[in-house]
Amino acid sequence: MSESDTSTTVIDKMKWKIFWIVSILSLVADQATKIWARASLPVHPSGCAIPEDIIARKCMGMPVKVIDGFWDWRLSMNPGSAFGLFGSFGASFTRVFLSLIGIAAVVGMVYMLKKSRSDQRVLHWALALVAGGAVGNLIDRIYFSVVTDFVLWKYNGHEWPVFNIADVVLVVGVGLMFIDISKENKREKLLREERKKKARDQGLIKSD
Repeated sequence: MSESDTSTTVIDKMKWKIFWIVSILSLVADQATKIWARASLPVHPSGCAIPEDIIARKCMGMPVKVIDGFWDWRLSMNPGSAFGLFGSFGASFTRVFLSLIGIAAVVGMVYMLKKSRSDQRVLHWALALVAGGAVGNLIDRIYFSVVTDFVLWKYNGHEWPVFNIADVVLVVGVGLMFIDISKENKREKLLREERKKKARDQGLIKSD
């Protein structure tokens, strides 16, 4: 094996290491904060069973101020996906549909990582974050049929849908994917220009 092949193999192993470390850390952070939220955040009336009574709407989470007027903790059980999307559909349909999407997302992330180049480091991080976030919410959905949310942001009386750490890493991961797409488009444009210049220098095409 040549030195270049050895270097490529090492870099390929690194992308998998990054993927597993980042995705597992994201998953652990998500699940740990959800366990804390279910165990520690106040509900009304007190003493209700969590998450069953919140799902049945027999009790509700009470806000705990973090930054007055901007940020509260408030326990919530979300039957939908990130930031409450699809929450208006039937519970059984939503649980199965979103669970299948979560599984497909993880499989897709692993496949994309396998096909990615070693120098696509932004994409490697993006895939790891999306996989970790998807598994985090998938665990909730399979175990509880709903997802635990607890972060409430608001401004001037407007409240953002309650969310969790998995939602955050999913959004960051998708954002990094768009950055990678932009970089790849620029790379392809440069490659086309280089090929065109080379062909022009060789007299294969006429100069403009």
